[in-house]
Amino acid sequence: MSNAGRQLTLNLFIYPGGHHEAAWRYKDSEPARVLDIRYYQELARKAEAAKFDAVFLADGPSLAENVRYSSRVRFEPVTWLTAIAAATEKIGLIGTASTTYNEPYNLARLFASLDHISGGRAGWNIVTTSDAGAAHNFGLPEHPPHGERYEKAREFLDVVTKLWDSWEDGALVADPQTGIFADADKVHRIDHVGKHYRVRGPLNVSRSPQGRPVYVQAGSSEDGRSFAAQFAEAIFTAHQTLASAQEFYSDIKARAAALGRRPDHLRILPGISPFLGSTQTEADRLEEEINALIQPAASLDQLKRMIGVDLSGYDLDGPVPRHIIDTNGPKGLASRFQLVVDIVDRENPTIRQLIQRLAGARGHRVVVGTPEHVAGEIQTWFEQGAADGFNVMPPYLTGGFDTFVAEVVPILRQRGLFRHEYSGATLRDHYGLPRPDSLFAAEQRKSA
Repeated sequence: MSNAGRQLTLNLFIYPGGHHEAAWRYKDSEPARVLDIRYYQELARKAEAAKFDAVFLADGPSLAENVRYSSRVRFEPVTWLTAIAAATEKIGLIGTASTTYNEPYNLARLFASLDHISGGRAGWNIVTTSDAGAAHNFGLPEHPPHGERYEKAREFLDVVTKLWDSWEDGALVADPQTGIFADADKVHRIDHVGKHYRVRGPLNVSRSPQGRPVYVQAGSSEDGRSFAAQFAEAIFTAHQTLASAQEFYSDIKARAAALGRRPDHLRILPGISPFLGSTQTEADRLEEEINALIQPAASLDQLKRMIGVDLSGYDLDGPVPRHIIDTNGPKGLASRFQLVVDIVDRENPTIRQLIQRLAGARGHRVVVGTPEHVAGEIQTWFEQGAADGFNVMPPYLTGGFDTFVAEVVPILRQRGLFRHEYSGATLRDHYGLPRPDSLFAAEQRKSA
């Protein structure tokens, strides 16, 4: 593939305390600040000063079971990002919201409002929620099955898109001389009637600066790939090997092209969690120090959710009992299950080695080494058809990110891979994405 003129996309994926499972216990972390908005505003300003494309916050509508040992409290994303918007000027703002446990109208209002408040920097990470326990927080007897969640997600996204487009560009007039506030001919009811939703519209927020917030998706199952190829403008994904990332990259780009989309209008962004040191020995020591803080019970619980098998009764320093792991894994976690099984089959780790590997970034790629080594890995994946950029997942905060910005980003710039300054002001500008026309405007042009 041609790399002429391509620039890396870099997001700061913020996880309270850091992405390593035991990061909150590390001596340089600040666990008491996980509910201090100033802590996150400071991080976002650092990312903006480094000219990162966006900050990203993951979320789920339930409390993880292993809160006894792990930092699991977090802000609601749109509220959090609105506070980040007030403290920054150009960096993109991506938040997670579930199509399984939200209503389209409310969610459309939230993200349209965020896009207005931030001047066009909002992105929506579209998830279907894999945690079955969430159903009990919403009065449901059971969690909807995987296929049904994706079917509902497609209709949900259709409704949200229509709502964001229900005000055409130029519909908001606000002319005191004529007394016209809005051109009613450019404000449309959507009159959606589907299997899961009935929504009249229009939205009570006019069209946002980006036209629509950027559509982001995370998921590598067959349903997830199909959904991403059809709708996503950025994809968050997890891969352990260059070959796996290349296969995913080429598959998604080919699917998008087959649907009539431009492949370069879809950014594929694996996660990378860098343990950095001035020497390889120093980087290894940092990883070992944080791994030593793991609570095995918490890590085994995380592994159980990924593979559907409880290994707590086995010797931690013995081999992973591959023969008792089912071929399909837990429903709704197919891609992460396969990632773990591939590690076991490829590397034959002990149980302790496996949980340490997964504790580093929950299945995302952990790279341990010098700044030159980490920059080289990023460059290789970028230039060899595996990624358009990365979600940077510091193992601990804030130091893990500070080191990346101070020591890795300059190398990427020296190699011509990453920007020195922003060339635009919106998230679509940063990602090189077009501003879409309203669906209703396009329909009127066809009928004219």
